Amino acid sequence: MKTAHLLLLATVLLAAPAIAWAPLGHRLVGDLAQRQLTPTAQREVKRLLAGEKEASLAGVANWADQLRTLDPVRFKATSKWHYVNHANQQCVFNAEADCKDGNCVVTQIDRQLAILKDASQPIAARRDALKFVVHLVGDVHQPMHSSDHGDAGGNAYQVSLKTRVEPEAYAKDKYKNGVMGTNLHSMWDYYVLGETGLKSREYTDKLWAATQGRPRATRVGNPAEWAQESCELVDAWGVYPESHEENSEAYSKAMRPLAERRVMQGGFRLAVLLNAALDPAYRAPVDMPQK
Repeated sequence: MKTAHLLLLATVLLAAPAIAWAPLGHRLVGDLAQRQLTPTAQREVKRLLAGEKEASLAGVANWADQLRTLDPVRFKATSKWHYVNHANQQCVFNAEADCKDGNCVVTQIDRQLAILKDASQPIAARRDALKFVVHLVGDVHQPMHSSDHGDAGGNAYQVSLKTRVEPEAYAKDKYKNGVMGTNLHSMWDYYVLGETGLKSREYTDKLWAATQGRPRATRVGNPAEWAQESCELVDAWGVYPESHEENSEAYSKAMRPLAERRVMQGGFRLAVLLNAALDPAYRAPVDMPQK
């Protein structure tokens, strides 16, 4: 039985897209971060992204996933950078157990940030590092990308979902009569945010308005802490549905406040990282000690 379970996991991991939030969520994180950059950081981002089809953080936020078709060899080499699976069903990050050879989201945020900060690096290397940082910060804030359940971040947890949102082309054969055969990971990638029907800019405006005039409620922290948050929130919010069958849009509605909070936290923290990396005069917010 254990062997069969491992074979199922291997099959799921090979077949499942290594993405988080899908294009909408990643654009939200990028757009929210861009609104919080200092003028100096804004100028450097503009310089680094010159020549991009959409020269903004939102515009490049999905590049790391798009490598699947743009550069399959590179995508394969970087596919493990998008998530962390916690060993021994514990949410506290352990680099030796959870991130062998540095191939996980926690370590790669720091490594790509170091390349971005280094002005002696070729501009092409710094540009790609910026794109990776934007994307990976979004990834680590998606709860299913920091897993301690032993099911590849919900990829092996099969569900059916009643939804009005049509799937991506690769999954259309699993969508019949308004019911999508999918897994918990994909529910979070596509449907929790996607079922609002909002376009990315409209959604960003909504989330941005919700933060204005309020004191900062988000610690800056670090990538290991962000991964731990995501992992712990899975159980705290009861992210795993009680039934595998016929989950409705009520599930997405119930989980949406958590998803939106993580997107807003990701945008704020991404802005802090980029301001610190690209603006020598910037002073990052200081976290108060946790009680």
